[in-house]
Amino acid sequence: MDVDQKLTLLGDLSPQQFMRRYWQKKPCLIRQAVPDVQAPIARAELFGLAGRDDVESRLVSSGKGGWKLRHGPFNRRQLPPLSQAGWTLLVQGLDLHVPAAHELLSRFRFVPEARLDDLMISYASDGGGVGPHLDSYDVFLLQVHGRRRWRVGPVRDSSLVDGVPVKLLANFELTDEWLLEPGDMLYVPPGWGHDGVAVGADCMTCSIGFRTPMPTELAREVLQRMTDALEPLADERHYKDPAGSATATPGRIPEALQTFAAKAVIDALNDANSLACALGESLTEPKSIVWFDGGGALPDGQGVRLDARTRMMYDTRHVFINGESFQASGRDARLMQSLADMRHLDARSVAKLSGPARELLEDWVEAGWAHGDEQQH
Repeated sequence: MDVDQKLTLLGDLSPQQFMRRYWQKKPCLIRQAVPDVQAPIARAELFGLAGRDDVESRLVSSGKGGWKLRHGPFNRRQLPPLSQAGWTLLVQGLDLHVPAAHELLSRFRFVPEARLDDLMISYASDGGGVGPHLDSYDVFLLQVHGRRRWRVGPVRDSSLVDGVPVKLLANFELTDEWLLEPGDMLYVPPGWGHDGVAVGADCMTCSIGFRTPMPTELAREVLQRMTDALEPLADERHYKDPAGSATATPGRIPEALQTFAAKAVIDALNDANSLACALGESLTEPKSIVWFDGGGALPDGQGVRLDARTRMMYDTRHVFINGESFQASGRDARLMQSLADMRHLDARSVAKLSGPARELLEDWVEAGWAHGDEQQH
């Protein structure tokens, strides 16, 4: 993607211009970001997805009985009638199951894959919404069917309403309000309160969200992977007590042992290769609800494309895919990096892979992480 090319998606700004002016700074309303937009999924199919065990779904409703929250899966009888006002069905990870949703999400890959999370779709009846709330991540809100009114404002007081199952801002103050029609899109940065309410029935909004890990969360995951990968070195030396270390206080941990342990931990953390692998594996680990249909094969003379559920990234020395890491260099590295960037390789590029790299690609196809693509010759 040319990050300096102006995009209708971003209101005739280039990705670079948009990131400088708005990203994590202030909201941006883009009229007709996706002209002639079509909902990536029909209502009946969406309701069917909400009934599956491998799909994360929630039902939020408000009315005389107050706010209610339920988690799926839902069969059709568990969903309110279409004529009932004030309810919203939220389905996460639509891009993992619907090709049109995956294509829509791909338009936002001017943000690094490490930050791109998923596409959630919200179906709401008249008056449906999830209330004024605050997100810790960037989000693009694309109206794909019906209309929704958005109210937005900076949050000075993040206190929440007590006693409700959804996280509602207790003192939401709006500064802007817009009615979005199909094709319109609103960008909301982290820390800004927003409240979207369906105006009329059959309101469908796609939310493109981005990961924003917290330091503690990321450190816990990376450190766990680093410790799991630790192996003793051939010349590693055991701890030795210093001379004259007899003690009259046997319960006290020796300072020499404390120093020895601190050095061992620091040496492990200073292993840049181990840290890089742990980070890449963590960032590409699929969500627990994701699984793959394996058993495929890569026919000769075909290109390859990544499965929609596959997460693939790279750094200068490694390729990471679905929680695993591999060293790569030279032409193999360049081709694998292209696969991660473009999510496909044509047949000519596949033919240029070395024998070991080709075998690796075949393993990924067999696992269902990638698929042969006969259209790419």
